[in-house]
Amino acid sequence: MVSILEKFLLAFIPLFVAIDIIGTVPIFLGLTEDYSERDKKKLISEAVFAAFVIAVIFLVAGKIILTFLGITIDDFRIAGGIILLILSIGDIVFSSVDRKKDNSKIGIVPLGIPLIIGPAALTTILILVDKYGIQWTITTMVLNFVIVWFVLYYSRYVLKYMGEGGTKAFAKIASLFLAAIAVMMIREGIVNLIKVYFPFTR
Repeated sequence: MVSILEKFLLAFIPLFVAIDIIGTVPIFLGLTEDYSERDKKKLISEAVFAAFVIAVIFLVAGKIILTFLGITIDDFRIAGGIILLILSIGDIVFSSVDRKKDNSKIGIVPLGIPLIIGPAALTTILILVDKYGIQWTITTMVLNFVIVWFVLYYSRYVLKYMGEGGTKAFAKIASLFLAAIAVMMIREGIVNLIKVYFPFTR
């Protein structure tokens, strides 16, 4: 039987890895290097709030949209796993700064979306709801967004102690774990579909 702590960690870790806030720190600092500390703090609050609202909307309405479109959670699990795998491979092979950096205005986009809450995190949220329920997903979402706010708020110190090389290394490791989680999602989706359409294989 899965303990409360194990269930919490199983719900918390995939979302933490998908958001990859530590790996986003160098990007954030680069995008806001010409901003005052006051403006940075304002941008952080706006971006985190916007990202959280989008996450909650997707959490609540995601399944409804899938049902309306006739898509099962296993269909979405496989498709989401493939997307996560592609994104994670892209992060591992290419520079996350080159891939994610947007030279447009700084604000809710691209800081809130997609740097904080992107396709990987949204897909992970939907999978977590199906696997662990809304209560655990909301709990881990809130904790993750609190961590995001603190990391960005104190991003200068994070970069100082970890170094740019350390944050980039962390981002690569996070992408590797994300790839493994993506493979797990694809595997679970395929196995569940086989059980549905070929019940004799159970």
